[in-house]
Parts: sequence; structure tokens; C-alpha cells
Amino acid sequence: MKRRNVLREKLKNGEPTIGTHAMSIWPGVVEMVGRSGTMDYVEFVGEYGPYDLHSLENFGRAVDLFDNMSAMMKIEQQPRTYLTVRAIGSGIQNVLFADIRDPDDAREAVRATRADTPKTGGIAGAGSRRDTGYGQDAPEDYVAQLEDAVVAFMIEKAEAVENLEAVLSVGGVDMVQFGPGDYSMSIGLTGQYDHPEVKKAEQFTIETAIKMGIAPRVEIEDYSEAAPYIEMGVKDFCIGTDLAIIHDYCKVQGAGLAKALGI
Repeated sequence: MKRRNVLREKLKNGEPTIGTHAMSIWPGVVEMVGRSGTMDYVEFVGEYGPYDLHSLENFGRAVDLFDNMSAMMKIEQQPRTYLTVRAIGSGIQNVLFADIRDPDDAREAVRATRADTPKTGGIAGAGSRRDTGYGQDAPEDYVAQLEDAVVAFMIEKAEAVENLEAVLSVGGVDMVQFGPGDYSMSIGLTGQYDHPEVKKAEQFTIETAIKMGIAPRVEIEDYSEAAPYIEMGVKDFCIGTDLAIIHDYCKVQGAGLAKALGI
């Protein structure tokens, strides 16, 4: 049975999208995001958070409770293909690839996501995983689901910015996001996110993506940060991270209560 992919639907229709990050794999986090009714997808930041294959499936099951929401997983640079197959196989329909550097990386990522058919040109074979009803769904539905998977790239290395048009020319790229952390490191300006060279690369990435018909996504911590990007033409955002939200809440509320208590 082909499952609805809210993120794909909205991108296809040119509608804005809103997502949020989860570094916790606990399904309860997914349920609370879904119950908010405000998020189009929840991204499990698999590059940073710990997980096993059973927990990936439970994350996917929690997403399926909400018809208004899909999921994404951030995939590390290696083993790229294995992680993509296991994420999608768990029911996490969309993938964000970290550390893309050149067109070869881009092609490898896209091929890992698409079905191994003459038409689609991917390398994903038939499998008895959760996304196919453990082998009980129609094969044509499985191929269609893989075609629906949103493929997003992190543009966060100096090489990626230098090769940006070639990377984005690889067929099957749906979304890109500039990563100031890795980019600043790769040009010897570690942690200087607001350095003119870093901001210049971010603007170049956004403008080039829009020019080439690919959605630029921006990560923000508060909705008030969106305005300058909206002016640039950005419509897709991923806002907040569960651990950062907990940290900020405890810092502000703990300090306020300590002051009230005189400690």
C-alpha cells in the first residue's frame, strides 16, 4: 500500500514546508510533534543521535499515526547506501544526505534512494522491510514510494559550494541546505558562522538553488529568524531541535526560579 508523503506533496505543489529536528529516537517525541498539528515532517538527526534498527522502525510507526506528517532522516556520509536503505525501509520516507562534496557523491546518494529499474536508475532492490509491508505490498507501490522520497543535500563543504551547479544538475535532487558549521571549518574559519565568507556562501547556495528550481531549506531556532530568508525566496524551514529546546528551557526557567529563591 503506497503511503502518503506530505513533504513530497507540498514540494510538488510549490507550497511552503515546516519541519523540526529530533535527536531523540523515542516515538513519544514524534507523537508530541504530530499532535501539535503544525509540522509537515519530523527529521531524525541520525548523524548525531544514537539509534538501532528496531528504534528506526518504531520512529516510522509513530509518524504513521499522523496523516498530516511525514519523516526525514539525516544520513551520515558513510555508509551512505546502507543507512538510506534502512531508513526508508523503516518507513522514514525522506532523506537528508550530509557531506555531499561533488557530483559523484550526489549521484551515489540519489541512486541509493531510487529503485533498481531501467526507468528509475537506482540501486534499491525489492526488500521485505516495513515500507513494503514486509514484502506483502504490491511491487509497483514500492517503486512509486521510492520515487516519492525527497532527496535533500547538505551543502557544507568548500568543494560542494565550488561544484554547486554541477551537484544540483544531478537528476533527482529536491532540496538543499547550507551548513555553516562544516563550511566554516572547511575554509579554516571554524565556528565563525557570521563571517562574510560564510554568509556569502550561504547566499550563493540559496540563490543558485532557486535559480535551478531546487528548494533551499534553512534551519532556524526561532520563527523570528525566518524573515530575511523569506525575503530571499526561501519557503522551506526546519525549526528547533528537541535537545536544544530542553537545554534552553532549563537554562531560562532554572535561572528565573533560582533568582526568585535568592540562590
